Amino acid sequence: MYLNIDRHNPKDIAAVDENGTKFTYGELCGFAEKMSHKLKKRALAFSFCENTIGSLAGYVSFISNNVVPLLLDRDMENELAQSLIETYKPSYIWLPEDKNMPGYRIIFNDLGYNLLQTDFEPFALNDELALLVTTSGSTGSPKLVRQSYKNIESNTKSIVEYLKIDNTERPITTLPMNYVYGTSIINTHLSQGASILLTKKGLMQKEFWQFFKDYEATSIAGVPYTYEMLKKLRFTRMKLPSLRTMTQAGGKLLPDLHKEFAQYAEENDKNFVIMYGAAEATARMGYLPPEKSLEKYGCMGIVIPSGRFELIDEVGNIIEKTDIVGELVYYGDNVTLGYAECGMDLQKGDERHGRYETGDMATRDKDGYYTIVGRKKRFLKIYGNRVGLDETERLIKSHFNGIECACGGIDDKMYIFITDSSLSDNIKEFVSSYTSLNPQAFNIKIIDEIPKNEAGKTLYSKLEEFYE
Repeated sequence: MYLNIDRHNPKDIAAVDENGTKFTYGELCGFAEKMSHKLKKRALAFSFCENTIGSLAGYVSFISNNVVPLLLDRDMENELAQSLIETYKPSYIWLPEDKNMPGYRIIFNDLGYNLLQTDFEPFALNDELALLVTTSGSTGSPKLVRQSYKNIESNTKSIVEYLKIDNTERPITTLPMNYVYGTSIINTHLSQGASILLTKKGLMQKEFWQFFKDYEATSIAGVPYTYEMLKKLRFTRMKLPSLRTMTQAGGKLLPDLHKEFAQYAEENDKNFVIMYGAAEATARMGYLPPEKSLEKYGCMGIVIPSGRFELIDEVGNIIEKTDIVGELVYYGDNVTLGYAECGMDLQKGDERHGRYETGDMATRDKDGYYTIVGRKKRFLKIYGNRVGLDETERLIKSHFNGIECACGGIDDKMYIFITDSSLSDNIKEFVSSYTSLNPQAFNIKIIDEIPKNEAGKTLYSKLEEFYE
């Protein structure tokens, strides 16, 4: 399998949790062997994840024993979880022992987790199917991404290559294990025999930073929201001598923030790596080499090793010229099999054949570097003018330092959601001036907080209930 943890020194540390408990590669292999006596091969398992040794060991055990896991947030509402269970009928459920799920029998207990067995008649699984993950922002949706063994192995090798990951690395968890970015960190580092620092603590808690220092974390990962929080924490003033690498994915970072962290990295002999990906491409498709991070701030970067990008226009023609906006298309072995929306879909084979139309609009400069300018569907027509919601959002955040905002809407009406009512008039005036459009086109909505998923990404669908 793609992790191949049995080839590492069994005495080396695979994971350390926030209580200081260490788990070796030998213990991880032993746990997978113990679990094998409880599991039928080519079965479906639901794994309710958290950043603990029990959650990690369960994931590794499923993969090692040819069981297909669906990775879910341990705090998913029971009603949503039951809906998914009824849709996909898993044979097993792996969940923290303090999470109640009556109606299924416990057949194994260890490391703070219970393995439950169900009585469902299972659906057939395609031989290539390795892993199921939820699509971004839709944790309660039955729509899943089907990832193959080849997908994960290919993407893991590419990420290891461009990030130069080896067994001396000690990444600290800042993202949920069930989020594709978080999963890729697990896969890449375990494949190289590194030590993962597992914590459920957040960036705003002093215990997180104490754990970081005590176990000398070498890398930290985050989505744009993570770096907004790090800025508020004055991260660049912290003394973190063990830190080597900072990575960012999960959406475009504000250019000014990108520049600030790139400058910090250059001045402190650290690597800051902007990355680009999607669940539909297993994890990563592009990255900005750290030596180019400051020079090319605002860019997404270049294609990962073994992949290929192209830009296409509205009718599908390839765009050869530079600095022209088109939809970004990716080709590679990490392009996933397709979606599943019901149990019968789990037996489907490869529906994408290595090609993925990302839905992201981008440009390519003269050096071959790509910049994401927005989502294909995140544009409005306002009085006949094409206005990008993502671009507007970034402009507001850049102009009004520290503001929380999100943009949505329908044609001829943009809704701008903010949490600070005192800025309402100034924002409307700013956006109207920038776009040269009538202020009546912009509706400022004051809400208590911008809805985000567990990985810090804005849930735009939740904002639609405020549309008039």
